[in-house]
Amino acid sequence: MDYDEYRELYSSLKTAKDVERLSGEYDDRLLDTLFTQKTSREVKKNFYRVKQNSKRMLNEWSKGKSIVSLADKYRFPPILVAMFIFLEDGASKKEFWSYINDPNLLESEETANEVREAVKNDIVYSPEANNRQKERGIWGENLLHEWLDGQGVGYRTENDLRGTESTKTPDCLLDYPVMYKGHKICWVESKASFGDNIEFRFNSRKQLVPYTQLFGPGLVVYWVGCLDDLECPEGVYVSDISVMDVKLDKWEK
Repeated sequence: MDYDEYRELYSSLKTAKDVERLSGEYDDRLLDTLFTQKTSREVKKNFYRVKQNSKRMLNEWSKGKSIVSLADKYRFPPILVAMFIFLEDGASKKEFWSYINDPNLLESEETANEVREAVKNDIVYSPEANNRQKERGIWGENLLHEWLDGQGVGYRTENDLRGTESTKTPDCLLDYPVMYKGHKICWVESKASFGDNIEFRFNSRKQLVPYTQLFGPGLVVYWVGCLDDLECPEGVYVSDISVMDVKLDKWEK
C-alpha cells in the first residue's frame, strides 16, 4: 500500500463505526488490524492520563452514566473504562476480567448488562477481539507453511526450536537457504499485523535484526498488508500476501 492511501485510511479509522463503514471498500482483516494497532498505540500513550480520572468515572457511573457513554466522553475503549471503574470500586484485575469473560458472574443484572454492552462495543479489547487476533495469527502461519510446503522447502517451526540454545526463534527457520527475488534468505517470520513504519521499526528492533545476527538474512511477511517503501535493515526483506505467488529458487553457494 502506498503511504498516501495508508495515511488517509489510518486517519479515517476514528471509531469502531468507521471499521464497519469502510467494510466492503477494504478487506475486513486489514480494517480490523489497522484499527486495533491505532487504538493500542493511543491507549499506550494516554493510559495513565485517563486512569487519573478513575474516581470521577466511578462517581459518574454511580450517578447513572453508562460505561459506554463514559468511554465516549473520555475517548477510551469501553472495556478499559470499565476496568478503571471496577478497580476503583475495589475489584481485583482477576475479578474484573472474569466478569468480562462471563458477565453472569455479577450479582447485579443491571451491571451485567452494562458489561455486556461494553464488550459488544469494544472491538479491540473484548474476548471476541482477542480471538480474532489469535485466528489471524494462525491464518498467517498456515499460509506461510502452505507456501513453503508447496515448494518443498524444509523448515523448523518456533515450536521445533523451543528449548534450543537460541532465545529468539523465527516462525520458520529454513533447513537450508533459498533465493527469494534474488536474495538469500534463511528464515521467514509471519506477521498478522499491518507493516507500517511504527510496527516495522518495532519488529526490526525486537526480532528481525536479532534474527539476522543469529541465522543470516530473512523475510518477514505482513499478511494483511504493508507499506510499499519500508526502509529495511541489512539482511531483512519484506512482503505482503502476494508472496504466495513468488517462487523460491535454490541457493547456489
